[in-house]
Amino acid sequence: MNPDGHARPPAIDAALVRRLVRAQFPQWADLPVRPVAHDGWDNRTFHLGDTMTVRLPSAAGYAAQVDKEHTWLPRLAPHLPLPIPVPLAKGVPAEGYPFPWSVRAWIDGETASAERIGDPVVFATDLAAFLTALRRVDPTGGPAAGRHNFFRGGPPDTYDAETRETIDALKDRIPADTATEIWETALRARWQGSPVWFHGDVATGNLLVEDGRLTAVIDFGTSGVGDPACDVAIAWKLPTAESRQAFREALAVDPAMWARARGWALWKALITLRAERDHERAGDDGAARLAAERRTLQMILSEYARPD
Repeated sequence: MNPDGHARPPAIDAALVRRLVRAQFPQWADLPVRPVAHDGWDNRTFHLGDTMTVRLPSAAGYAAQVDKEHTWLPRLAPHLPLPIPVPLAKGVPAEGYPFPWSVRAWIDGETASAERIGDPVVFATDLAAFLTALRRVDPTGGPAAGRHNFFRGGPPDTYDAETRETIDALKDRIPADTATEIWETALRARWQGSPVWFHGDVATGNLLVEDGRLTAVIDFGTSGVGDPACDVAIAWKLPTAESRQAFREALAVDPAMWARARGWALWKALITLRAERDHERAGDDGAARLAAERRTLQMILSEYARPD
């Protein structure tokens, strides 16, 4: 039992997935279930046979994303130049698991990394083309910034207090004055545009590649309609300055959006660095994540000091 007297939810593992599938989708009950090679934080994902996956929110804060993706992914897909997840079925809470969950078609590909990207400039322009197409989809009725997507698409000042507190907590490890200046520049760069569709979490783990080319975009849990600056934050994770500039030009990013995007990238790098430090996470994944965010922070600081 939890301290509040409620029963703890069961561990999200293959055994739970088998029980859920057997009870709710018996046509797939005989298919093998196994974890995917690289899982995420917000959801736990498992192979269901060779052509499907089961995706379960890991906490209550992510549960609303299931209905959103089942509603909107089929509407977005026809307008986009690359594959995105295809919902096949939606499960309901059962077996002690308290949230809705989903079955989706498997998409081939490997998560993007510097080593797997063939030509960084081509990758950057392909990604920009995808995001441009996404922005052109009719936003009518789309979900605005809110708790369902942790306020992506809204102004970065949603995270003002957290960012300033994190800068102060890391001041012995980062140039705090410069970080504060970058953040305040982002806050001043107010968005004046009309709402458009955005992905909300354009990160290397959500970009799939094959033979060095971008082939699919996954995980639309934080998607919505609003300011797309949060999607531009990926620029500081692109492998080269040339690819970052190509991405910016292909998306026609104006200075104000670039400043807001830099703020989003700074916020994410800082909170990740602080979490890694505070929790002293061990293991290869934690070390790799820490190194990646250090590189991102250094790229942000360097680009701000000497813009491309």
